[in-house]
Amino acid sequence: MQSSLGTGLIIIGVVLIIIGLIAKSGVISWFGQLPGDFHIKTENFQFFFPLASMIVVSIVLSLLIAVIRKFL
Repeated sequence: MQSSLGTGLIIIGVVLIIIGLIAKSGVISWFGQLPGDFHIKTENFQFFFPLASMIVVSIVLSLLIAVIRKFL
């Protein structure tokens, strides 16, 4: 149990590092700029809600999890 928990945490960490490097490189510069991402800016207030981007992320993660579950 402990070994699988440690391995899982290492895999999650590596995946997060890879995602961070991809984001830093500018490959996903479209994120947060899709139609449907709300950005309200006034003089004293700023509100940002990336609705469309989160839907894309949800679909991608759902497909990824489905593929992983199919092979495991």
